[in-house]
Amino acid sequence: MDKIPIFDGHNDTLLNLRLPDRGAGRSFFEKSYTGHIDLPRAREGGFGGGFFACFVPNPTGAGWNEKSALATVKSGYRITGAPPVDSEYAKRVAGELATDLFELEVESEGALKVVRTANEIEDCLRDGVLAAILHFEGAENLGPDPAALERCYDSGLRSLGLVWSRSNAYAHGVPFGFPGSPDTGPGLTDAGRELVRECNRLGVLIDLSHLNEKGFWDVAALSDAPLVATHSNAHALCPSTRNLTDRQLDAIRDSDGMVGVNFAIAFLREDGRESADTPLETVVRHVDYLVEKLGVDRVGFGSDFDGARVPIEIGDASGLPNLINALRERGYDEPALRKLAHENWLRVLRRTWRS
Repeated sequence: MDKIPIFDGHNDTLLNLRLPDRGAGRSFFEKSYTGHIDLPRAREGGFGGGFFACFVPNPTGAGWNEKSALATVKSGYRITGAPPVDSEYAKRVAGELATDLFELEVESEGALKVVRTANEIEDCLRDGVLAAILHFEGAENLGPDPAALERCYDSGLRSLGLVWSRSNAYAHGVPFGFPGSPDTGPGLTDAGRELVRECNRLGVLIDLSHLNEKGFWDVAALSDAPLVATHSNAHALCPSTRNLTDRQLDAIRDSDGMVGVNFAIAFLREDGRESADTPLETVVRHVDYLVEKLGVDRVGFGSDFDGARVPIEIGDASGLPNLINALRERGYDEPALRKLAHENWLRVLRRTWRS
C-alpha cells in the first residue's frame, strides 16, 4: 500500500538546524539521527511538507531559559513566563530563518518548494516535492506596526502565530504549565486587533496555538477566517495550559476551522510528564477526541517536530507510517486517513488564503 502523503501543521526544523545543542552542522539533504526532519527521512515517512516555523528564541545570556524557569509543583510543573524580546533582534533572527528556508529551496534543486497557494501544495504532494509554508511563530519581528505584515506577505509569508508563549505588542502567550488553564492573562491589544484584520485582508492564516484564552476569544470575535490551532491538543485529556478547552474546540468547529494534533509528549499525557516510553496510543486518543468534538474534516497533524520530544514509536518523520497504521487499526478508513493526513489542511487553507 502506498504511503499517504502527510502535510503537517508545525515544525521547528529551521531553528533546529542552527542550534548547537540540537542539530547544527547536520545537512537537511542527508539522513541524520539528530533532530526529526531531513529530506531522506521525510521521503521515507511520507512527510510531504508543512508549516516551517521561524521562531525567535529568547537571547542566550538574557537571564531566561526554559530549564532555569522550570519549577515543580504538586503533580505538575510551572515555567515562569518568558520575557518579551526586542523587535530589532526578532526581526534579524526571523529574517535569517526565512532566508534559510529560501536557501534550502534553491539548494534542493526542485525537491523543496516554498508554497504560497493550496494548489501549489496539492501539486507538490502529487509530484513528491516537499511543500514548505513560511510561518512566523510570534509577531515580534513586525515591531509594533501591523502594516509591516504586508511586506512579509509579499516575501512569501502565509501563516502567522500572533505569539509564542510570551507577551508582545499584539497579544499574550500562555506560559507553560501543568495542570493549568489557558486563561492566563488579558486579550489582544489594539495593535493585535489591527493585526488580525490585516491577516484577514491579506489572507494570512492566524495560528491560535500558544495564544492565551482571552486572546483566542478576541480573535474569534474579530476574524472572518476559519479558526486554526496548528499544533495543540485537547485540554480534557491533558490539562496543559497549551491545550484547547472544549469550549474553544466548539468555536473552532463552528468556524469550520481545524486543529493539528501536537506530538509533544508533555501535551499528550494525562499526567503531563515527558516520559520517553509514552505509547503511540496517546496520540491516537487525542485524534479520537478531536474527531469526536470537531468532526473528521477538521483534524490534522501538527507534529512539533524538531521542537519537542515525541513518542518513541514515531521517533521522527520516518516513523509517521506507524501513526497512520495505528489509526487504521483503530478503524479509520482510507478516505478518513487522507483527510487527517493532508486534505483537511488543503481545505482550510483554501478557505483562508486569497489564492
